[in-house]
Amino acid sequence: MSPIPSSPRTSLPHAATSQDMASVMPEAVDQVALARLYGEPLFAMPHDLYIPPDALQVFLEAFEGPLDLLLYLIRKQNFNILDIPMAAVTRQYLVYVDEIRATNLELAAEYLLMAAMLIEIKSRMLLPPKKVAEGIEAEDPRAELVRRLLEYEQIKLAAHKLNGVPQFGRDFLRVQVHVEQSLQPRFPDVTVVDLQDAWRDIVKRAKLVQHHFISREELSVREHMSIVLRKLQGRKFLEFADLFDTSRGMPVLVVTFIAMLELSKEGLLEVTQAEAFAPVYVRLAYTPV
Repeated sequence: MSPIPSSPRTSLPHAATSQDMASVMPEAVDQVALARLYGEPLFAMPHDLYIPPDALQVFLEAFEGPLDLLLYLIRKQNFNILDIPMAAVTRQYLVYVDEIRATNLELAAEYLLMAAMLIEIKSRMLLPPKKVAEGIEAEDPRAELVRRLLEYEQIKLAAHKLNGVPQFGRDFLRVQVHVEQSLQPRFPDVTVVDLQDAWRDIVKRAKLVQHHFISREELSVREHMSIVLRKLQGRKFLEFADLFDTSRGMPVLVVTFIAMLELSKEGLLEVTQAEAFAPVYVRLAYTPV
């Protein structure tokens, strides 16, 4: 149980005059006052202050509740917890409850409840036991109280052991050490999948920046003139479009057309048309031997 000091009143004798108070008051107005007496600030403790003997009470033992107090009384006097002498324990318990009830009634409420339970158990023990079936032992009125005390003692011991375990921030602190990395870097291992992804990325970028190169093809007009003549040999007429090989590209078409014009200029070819808007035909201007 925590100490419960009473509030002593600070009083000055009637003989204290205004001159005495003036000597106590400091010259500076902005000092922090220790207390206020009848609304007036008090900056120094009076020399003749009287404190009553019962103004402060100190309890050496601190208890967490009624069970803690009851267990303390039993263990202190080495009583058997399975055979509690209810008269002695109840008497000592009530003495303690009377002390705390005189100072703090709210704190004593739960202790009074336990006191009522002890008195009830003591009264039941004075009465003759209830009749039960033959061979069955009568229930001890202290059984429930003993069970609660044993459970509380186990929990209290477990809490004491847990409190003895070192705790971070209370018993020890985490050590933080800065370790500099080695000057030689350690590169991660490259897997086959990583290598495939890198190759796909290179191919993708190469397609985006690829260039179109135009190469120059050496074409001979004379050679294509001979090709045109060979196509016309043994034929009376050949349609104009059949002279050109469209699969070889525009340069070959242009050279073939120039070769045909050269042959026509030299009088070796004739370009004819049956009627207006009819297909254009080409034939040899001479009869091969």
